Amino acid sequence: MSHVSPRKIGLLGGSFNPAHAAHRHISLEALRLLGLDEVWWLVSPQNPLKPVRGMASLKARLASAEAIARHPRIRVTTLEVELGTTYTVDTVRALQHRQPHLRFIWLGGADILGQLHRWHHWRRLARSLPLAIFARPGHIGPALTSPAMAWLRRFRAPASKARRWTALTPPAIIFLETRRSALSATALRASHPTWYHPPQHPQKARP
Repeated sequence: MSHVSPRKIGLLGGSFNPAHAAHRHISLEALRLLGLDEVWWLVSPQNPLKPVRGMASLKARLASAEAIARHPRIRVTTLEVELGTTYTVDTVRALQHRQPHLRFIWLGGADILGQLHRWHHWRRLARSLPLAIFARPGHIGPALTSPAMAWLRRFRAPASKARRWTALTPPAIIFLETRRSALSATALRASHPTWYHPPQHPQKARP
């Protein structure tokens, strides 16, 4: 009987308010460097650490993500709505329970490490699946000295093990150096504050 390896899925969570090219870049690099079968974008209904004010509707953010993803192996989802979860740790636990035949790894830019210690039961999350962190401009230094890394540092795995991450026992964190992108949703909202509002076309006067 031939052995079939479990499919490897990268999870990229976020508000995607709006989605942008850096999300796609991380996903493509994750597919390549981690040998993933797919990357799932988890478009959050409402990040508990972010204000409701200034947050576009889930429909608008989902449409933004779908427009940016444009890849057959990047799957844009609202799984947290379907699962009824709010916190990442609960989302991951629900996915692992429902899809025990899949192997999951959490993806993120280095900037997430600065706030990871504020995530709900973040150590439990780190014990649930490996973390793959992608360098971003101005964030790698603060990321390595963040409160979360004070605990995670002992579980750092070398980048040479990236394609063999399924052999790692969580907690495990891998840093991956890739072409860095300075794009951020914050900067895009500042330059295009009405990105989620369709342009209004005045009705033509009747002759």
